[in-house]
Amino acid sequence: MAPPSVNSGDVAAATGEKSKLSPSGLPIREIPGGYGVPFFSPLRDRLDYFYFQGADEFFRSRIARHGGATVLRVNMPPGPFISGDSRVVALLDARSFRVLLDDSRVDKADTLDGTYMPSLALFGGHRPLAFLDATDPRHARIKRVVIGLAAARMHHVVPAFRAAFAALFDGVEASLDGGSGGRVEFNKLNKRHMFDFTCTALFGGEPPSKVIGEGAVTKAMAWLAFQLHPIASKVVKPWPLEELLLHTFSLPPFLVRRGYATLKAYFADAAAAVLDDAEKSHPGILRDELLDNLVFVAIFNAFGGFKIFLPHIVKWLARAGPELHAKLATQVRTTVPTGDDEGITLTAVERMPLVKSVVWEALRMNPPVEFQYGHARRDMVIESHDAAYEVRKGEMVFGYQPLATRDERVFDRAGEFVADRFVGGGASRLLEHVVWSNGAETGTPSEGNKQCPGKDMVVAVGRLMVAEMFRRYDTFAADVKEAPVEPVVTFTSLTRASG
Repeated sequence: MAPPSVNSGDVAAATGEKSKLSPSGLPIREIPGGYGVPFFSPLRDRLDYFYFQGADEFFRSRIARHGGATVLRVNMPPGPFISGDSRVVALLDARSFRVLLDDSRVDKADTLDGTYMPSLALFGGHRPLAFLDATDPRHARIKRVVIGLAAARMHHVVPAFRAAFAALFDGVEASLDGGSGGRVEFNKLNKRHMFDFTCTALFGGEPPSKVIGEGAVTKAMAWLAFQLHPIASKVVKPWPLEELLLHTFSLPPFLVRRGYATLKAYFADAAAAVLDDAEKSHPGILRDELLDNLVFVAIFNAFGGFKIFLPHIVKWLARAGPELHAKLATQVRTTVPTGDDEGITLTAVERMPLVKSVVWEALRMNPPVEFQYGHARRDMVIESHDAAYEVRKGEMVFGYQPLATRDERVFDRAGEFVADRFVGGGASRLLEHVVWSNGAETGTPSEGNKQCPGKDMVVAVGRLMVAEMFRRYDTFAADVKEAPVEPVVTFTSLTRASG
């Protein structure tokens, strides 16, 4: 059903009628904002979102325009010609955002990327788990396998990460010492080593860089780009050329078909045991469909997440400086002395409250996936902090997570990175509002919900990253350049542990 095309205003107030109230007593108001002129307004909004304002200012300017309202009607990219309908109801505060985490209220079929759906040809003709609604029978069957895989492989995460971390930072040190001008970009090394780590942690065996070659990560990145190019920005200059190449038409999948076939062949071998077990224990899933899903989980969900998330952790640590570094180094080395042959374990990290807090705070400030989408399952009332709004069945609701997780009504100093925010007795209350995983940090992924099945693995890797850094180094310095998707972090110095 098409949503109303009106702009802002409280109809009840305008007509003198007595305001309706939501079940919790908030006044029910008409949703402010509007969609403008078809084709032209979505195109203008796309330019604002990507180039003239940027995402944060795009939303903040509209909140200000409508008197501080944080539930608004807006157009979301990519718009014409890729998206059939760019109209959404945007939820821009912590309270309203939680509707998107309630699977009884929103249908998430084909909404992973928002207002468009990538071609199924990119996924072997199968619809990946992330595009299935929680009510779809296939969702439960496939997610059962993925949850089981994540749980079974958790004890492989530490040794696989330790090897990847050592290789990554050996490379950083060698470049710093080898006349690189005292500057080494973290992102490039992270991308290569995290792809190997992801595959060996999940499936064991030889990493893709050895089986496929150094071009393995390039093939993975190309496959990701063909899915996400409609919502990518500032990757091609000048921007009008980017608009023409990336935001006007969907790139044809056949251009990455050969690379995907190579990746799929690697995973068919690496994940053979998982596929064999699923055929015996989980009837009803086609082997080829599960294989395409495992490729998606490994590359899109896991590798894509680590590629974005770890540079953000290093960014915040670099900005915090030596004082925080000293506290982290003390906590890590007190918990796991330098001479401890076992090294850092997941059990040991559980005894490092500051390390854990740093990772949760990084996830709060920069969730790896910034937005959530879903269609309203029925007519419903959505509440923000100060008002309530009626949404019709079938309307697309959208949440911009960085505003929700930096909500000043929930977090003190919400726009600041506070390293010890989650240390102490009030942590559990605040963790309810750390929702990077499509669910509360205190929640648990299950077959019947859409929370990320690898949630615990992502958090564990973030903690291992921080702990390993300050077991190995006293401090470090790095330059940070903000960029779309992930910051570019360039190390300028590393100070080896002194004792």
